[in-house]
Amino acid sequence: MTANQPLAEKNFSVIEKAPIWAALSGSLIIISLIMISLSIAKFKAPVKLGLDFTGGAKIEYKFKKPNDNLSSGNITEKVLKPLGKDFASDSISQVSEKQYLILRTKELNLKEREQLDQSLKTTFGDFEILSVDTVSGTIGPELLKSGLLALFITLIGILAFVSYRFSRDFAICAIIALCHDMILVIGLFAALGLFAGLEVNSLFLTACLTVLGFSIHDTIVVFDRIRENKKYLSKKKNLATIIDESIKQVWFRSTCTSVTTLITLGALLIFGGESTKIFAGAMFAGILTGAYSSIFVASVLLGKWNLWQEKNKTDKKKTKSIG
Repeated sequence: MTANQPLAEKNFSVIEKAPIWAALSGSLIIISLIMISLSIAKFKAPVKLGLDFTGGAKIEYKFKKPNDNLSSGNITEKVLKPLGKDFASDSISQVSEKQYLILRTKELNLKEREQLDQSLKTTFGDFEILSVDTVSGTIGPELLKSGLLALFITLIGILAFVSYRFSRDFAICAIIALCHDMILVIGLFAALGLFAGLEVNSLFLTACLTVLGFSIHDTIVVFDRIRENKKYLSKKKNLATIIDESIKQVWFRSTCTSVTTLITLGALLIFGGESTKIFAGAMFAGILTGAYSSIFVASVLLGKWNLWQEKNKTDKKKTKSIG
C-alpha cells in the first residue's frame, strides 16, 4: 500500500468496528432520551413548543431608552403577576441589552393588551412595538397533530418503498437508522429547550421531514451499491465483506454531498434571520446524523443481521447432520 493511496482502499472494516459505533450511537440515544423525558416532564412535550403549536401571542418591544431595571425578575414581579396567573413567569422569552423584550402570553383581547402595555410603560418607560404574532389556541394543536401524522405517514411510505425496492431486512435497517436520526435531533432540541429556552416552530417539523428524505437518500445510495455487489460477489464472499467493500466505494461521494449541504446550512444558521435558524439548525443536525447513520448504523445493522442469519443456518445444518 503506497503512502498516497486513498482511504477507500485501506483495509478498514466498518463491520468489525461495530462495537464502537454501537457504543457511540447507544450513548447518544440514551442522552437524547433523557433530555426528551426531562422536556416532557417540564413542558409536557418532547421539545419546548413555540407559539405555532401552543397558540397565544408573541410581542416584541423596544424601549426608547435602556433601563437597568428591565430584567426577567422585575418584569415578572412588577408587571406579569399583578395582571393575573395567566401571565406566567415563563412568558418572558427574551430580555436583551436592557432595551429589548419579547413576551409570550395567552391569546389577549384588546383590553388585556392595553393593560399589559400600560403596565410596562408605567414601570419601564415608553416603548415601541416591533411585532405582534398571534396564533389561535385551536390552530396550534391542530398544526402539531398534522405534522406528527405527516411524520408517521412518511416513515410508513419509506418502509414500503425500501421493502419493494430492496428487501425486508434492508427496509427494517433503514427505518431503525431513521429513528436513530430523529431521536438525536429531537434530543438536541429538547436539551436546547431545557437549558437555553429554545422554542421550536412549525419549521422544525418541516426540517424533520426533510431530514428523513436526506437520510434515506444516503442510506439508499449505500444499500444500492451493496445490492449490486451482492449479486456478483455473494458466491465468493460473505455479506459483511461485501458491505465493507461497498462502503469504501461510495463513502467519498456520500461525504462530499453531505459536506456541501452542511456548508450551505451552516451559512444560513450563522448569517440567516431568526425565523430560519430553527429550520437550519434542525437540518444541520439531521444531515450530520443522517450521513453517519447511513454507513455506521444502517449498513452495520444489515451486516450483523445477515451474519446472524448465516450463523443460524449453519447451526441448523449441523443439528440436522447430527440428528
